[in-house]
Amino acid sequence: MLDYDFNETGLKGKNLLIAGGTGGLGRAVVALLAGEGANLLVGYKDNRDRALELQNTLRTAHGVEIGLVGGDVSTAEGRSRYLQAVREMEGPLYGLVCLTGDPARVKFDQATDQDIQESMAVNYVGPILLARAVAEEMKENRTSGAIVLFSTMQAVALFDSSINYAGPKKALIHAARIMAKQWGGPDGIRVNVVAPGVNRAGMALSSIASGKYDFFVDEGIIPRFGKAEDIAKVVRLLVEPDNYLTGQVITVDGGLTLRKDLR
Repeated sequence: MLDYDFNETGLKGKNLLIAGGTGGLGRAVVALLAGEGANLLVGYKDNRDRALELQNTLRTAHGVEIGLVGGDVSTAEGRSRYLQAVREMEGPLYGLVCLTGDPARVKFDQATDQDIQESMAVNYVGPILLARAVAEEMKENRTSGAIVLFSTMQAVALFDSSINYAGPKKALIHAARIMAKQWGGPDGIRVNVVAPGVNRAGMALSSIASGKYDFFVDEGIIPRFGKAEDIAKVVRLLVEPDNYLTGQVITVDGGLTLRKDLR
């Protein structure tokens, strides 16, 4: 007899906040976790119509209910709205997946002071303050759970002109590792980071459509462009109860950042 416990129903009934869950990558994360029985509160910044469409699709096509909350996590008001909605959920919060961010496409040599400050607020300050607020809520309820933050492959490799985006996302990685150390322990909170590469969803979709990244595939640097499902499956691993990973960065890029011939 092979006596293993793979915890196949581990997320059933767990309450999770998915900030930025209505975007290209977030929808896949929501679909996977909701389909496994997690109770989801899905956050969106300002596109309520898109959020309602996702909620209705899950309800009518899959018989799954999700909650919605609107707000910008880079503002204190937005984070407060998220926390209030969390407290209205039935049962304690188990974890957070924070996909929020902005690609800050202005090249560094053309970026203004305001561009840099806005990128820092959206890509670093907002996510870590939301993580802190969620962790405080979890610790108050004595809940051992998981937090997953989102960075980018640009924070783990050197890409020209990416400073105003890669800088805050690199800082996010370092902060997450400190959080993992500070909040860890036998009954603590695991904190990990996902760093997506070039995906046919989310922030990179328009660039892929323009042909900007075709050479990555044409020259065999990566076997294919990433899919939203690739990201969702990694998130699923990281929020698995009793997972043994914390303080880690998983780069989901098909091996792109391993190559020395990046352009």
